[in-house]
Amino acid sequence: MKKSFLLLLFIYITLVGIAQNQSWSVVSSNITFKIKNAGFTVNGNFGNATGLVQFDGNKISNNKIEASIDANTINTGNSTRDGHLKKEEYFSVEKFPKINMSATSITKESDGKFKGLFTLTIKGISKIVPVLFNFTEQDGKSKFAGTFTINRLDYKVGSSSFLLSDDVTVNIDVTCVKK
Repeated sequence: MKKSFLLLLFIYITLVGIAQNQSWSVVSSNITFKIKNAGFTVNGNFGNATGLVQFDGNKISNNKIEASIDANTINTGNSTRDGHLKKEEYFSVEKFPKINMSATSITKESDGKFKGLFTLTIKGISKIVPVLFNFTEQDGKSKFAGTFTINRLDYKVGSSSFLLSDDVTVNIDVTCVKK
């Protein structure tokens, strides 16, 4: 009986270990965006992301990606515009200091890329957005790179405008190391 219990315990621990995906620590990120304003493209970025990453590119189950950025780190290269974007009409950074993303599902596409459905929360408003991304791993480091487009009005970032586009393209480039 004791031997059977130990054997079952060993098998359980082994299976749990196999089922868990690799844990990664975010070491750097580059979160950029672009939007048309009065016919010109305005580029900007946010500071480093923090998050939880449990991901194995060879498995489609048990992958988990959660990330957060500080909305106050918005930078368009124009401090007056940045100050305006931090106000209540746009990102309302005092009331909503974080922008969050959390994967609800991740699938591997036929071309080797991954497609994640992420809950994106801006100003307390959460919407599901599809994100196509690449994942590469080498020498204990991994890189996630993806792009998606959102409608800023869905998150009440600004109001309808003849000059400012509704669509914002976001690029994410995150480097991680194995924990």
